[in-house]
Amino acid sequence: MRKVVALPGDGIGKVVLPEAIRLLDAAGFKAEYVWGDIGWDFWCTEGNPLPDRTIKLIEENKIALFGAITSKPKEDSEKELDPPLKGKGLVYFSPIVTLRQKFNLDICIRPCITFKNNPLNFIRKSNDGGIEEPQINAVIFRQNTEGLYAGVEWTNPPQSVRDAFETNPKMNAFKEVPNEEMSISARIVTKKASERIIRAAFEYAKKFGYKNVTLCEKPNVLRETSGMMLKIAKQISKEYSGIELWDTNIDAQMMWLTKNPENYGVIVSENMFGDIISDGFAGLIGGLGFACSANIGDQYAVFEPTHGSAPKYEMLNPSIVNPVAMFMSAVMMLEHIGELDIARIIKKAVADVIAEGKFKTYDMLKLKGGPNVFAKGAVNTEQMTDAVISKLN
Repeated sequence: MRKVVALPGDGIGKVVLPEAIRLLDAAGFKAEYVWGDIGWDFWCTEGNPLPDRTIKLIEENKIALFGAITSKPKEDSEKELDPPLKGKGLVYFSPIVTLRQKFNLDICIRPCITFKNNPLNFIRKSNDGGIEEPQINAVIFRQNTEGLYAGVEWTNPPQSVRDAFETNPKMNAFKEVPNEEMSISARIVTKKASERIIRAAFEYAKKFGYKNVTLCEKPNVLRETSGMMLKIAKQISKEYSGIELWDTNIDAQMMWLTKNPENYGVIVSENMFGDIISDGFAGLIGGLGFACSANIGDQYAVFEPTHGSAPKYEMLNPSIVNPVAMFMSAVMMLEHIGELDIARIIKKAVADVIAEGKFKTYDMLKLKGGPNVFAKGAVNTEQMTDAVISKLN
């Protein structure tokens, strides 16, 4: 029997992950779930939000389903450490980012695909003054281990770092700024990782019949990093006849999201820009309650919804949160490991529930979150799971 590492994490991750496992069981997926420790509680009590024992579990089992994580600024993180851990130089770093780097989960895939009859779908005015609802089918490929999220940064940089940066004449603008008043983050992009994510995007487009791949970067300003990615994309695109290479600037792309989102197929970006554009597209298909993702490397893979931990909702009983993003992340896991029939059944069941329109979580009713949403017609998290299970064939 396959083993899957279950990482609930923080906040609503502790709610939606068990519901996803209940759905997987009902759909006939046979697995043993090995529960791992990750998240804020372990930062506070152990000074490490990703204990070594959890890393070992993933090393042994290769596949993980992940709920959500809480991250806070440096000063707030230090304040919440248990007293015996304070003053020991411990620094909080996001455990999901650490997982991506530790296991080289360099390919992040974030599908943003419209569910029919979702009341949160993007609509716009048509030329005749009516309303039209474009069908959005965009899949974002985000380079997951480099760029600005690589964590190469300093506050009050040591003089050796300052000296290195000052070899670039652009640093002349900061020559009067003392080190203690400066913070530096490095955007690092490598040829190998860029080739891998761009080729993965083209392969996906080829496999699923997409007609274009868009490189969404900023080469007119970030001439070296974005420029290198654009150059590589142009080279690789020559190998894929019938698939057009488009390139857009990240700022312009965000403007165009509400102009013609249905025109975009596969989109590929560096880490931060991929994070931004995937959340932008997620907003057009219902928000983060519908946004799933896969973090994939050569040997390991972690699947997670892209929403945060929303700790204010964790203790609500019954829970109000939308589990669809977690369900679709589980579907991505099934597809990755070759359980295509079960993946198809769950995907169709989710689509059928949304199309039918009888069961809507609070976000689908455009309500402000809180315990009063049930009186206004919202279903709870467990009821949404039950509705999807009822549609399984």
